Amino acid sequence: MTTATHSLEAGARADAPLTNFTDCHVGILKRLKSLDALPALLEPAAQARQIAVDSLAFFREAIFEHHLDEERDLFPAVLASAQPGAERDRVRAMTERLTHEHRAIEMLWKSLEKALKRVGKGQDADLDVEDLHQLVAAYAAHAGFEETEFLPLSETILGRNSNHMAALGMSLHMRRVPQPNAYI
Repeated sequence: MTTATHSLEAGARADAPLTNFTDCHVGILKRLKSLDALPALLEPAAQARQIAVDSLAFFREAIFEHHLDEERDLFPAVLASAQPGAERDRVRAMTERLTHEHRAIEMLWKSLEKALKRVGKGQDADLDVEDLHQLVAAYAAHAGFEETEFLPLSETILGRNSNHMAALGMSLHMRRVPQPNAYI
């Protein structure tokens, strides 16, 4: 080996530690760039947790209660007030459809509830996005049918007798009024 070749190889080996430092800096800077993006990700993560928590409460306190109100009060009142024959048959078919949709929506909700609880706690969750989209679409279609078909028909039927509309209103109101404790 000549002195020049030996000197060149020694120089390359001598530069290797500096290259290692440069490589480390590249990795460190890449990690710091990721860290710098963290604040922008915290707000959406907090929003996701809040949406999950709010949705859990809303389904329990509003949607399930809404379904009960319809099935216990509205549907029977409209059925009882409908004229026998085609009108009552139409109402019966509509209430059966709506009740079936309630159960389907509730089943979709149950499939999502566990994962939403985890999201609400900031934990990793295997949220079934397809079921979530299906729930939203199913409820939108359900509400659309009620708003455009069933509720206008209900208003016509119950509107024929103001006592029927008043009875429905009172029934719904009484369910919301706190009942005094009978044991006091």
